[in-house]
Order: sequence, then structure tokens, then C-alpha cells
Amino acid sequence: MMIREQIETKIRAEFTPLYLEVVDESYRHNVPAGSESHFKVVLVSDRFNGERILSRHRAIYGVLADELAGPVHALALHTYTVKEWEGLQDKVPASPPCRGAGVPG
Repeated sequence: MMIREQIETKIRAEFTPLYLEVVDESYRHNVPAGSESHFKVVLVSDRFNGERILSRHRAIYGVLADELAGPVHALALHTYTVKEWEGLQDKVPASPPCRGAGVPG
């Protein structure tokens, strides 16, 4: 199973998302072709009601501990309650450009 699929499967099982998008953004970074190392996760879940962002992120880090200890180098998290998501009108901030793009390493 690909890393993106693993991430998606684990998040779905733990958070019962109303919306989930897992995007492999490795191509935007200076990594070998086919690397699955940089991801963006957009997650909308009722579980986040009453939780601060730090708590939401820690919960996701806990679920994805194996991936973060291995192949995943970067994980951009965008976590929302349903009310927050509706306020965004389904628009998620774009990921910033890679600061190491084009730098050997």
C-alpha cells in the first residue's frame, strides 16, 4: 500500500472524517522521483469540536507515528470542525513553496 493510502486509511479509521483530502506534495520538493515524503492533509471532523489546533495535530501525529518515524518528512495539517470548514467555504490555504527547492541534499 502506498504511503498516501496508509495515511488516509488510518485517519479515516480514527477520526471518521466528514471531509478528508491527503495530497502527496513530494513533487514540490527536492527529493528523488517517486518519493512519498511530503504530504498535506485536510481533515474535517466532529471530533475536533472544542479542541485547540495543537491538540488536533497531536492526535493526528499519534495516529501516524509509524509514518512520521519513517518515510514521511513533512506533514502539513489543516484541521477543521464542520463550522470552521463552512466558514472557509471549502477553501484551504495553499502550501508554501519549498524553501529547499533546487538545493542538492
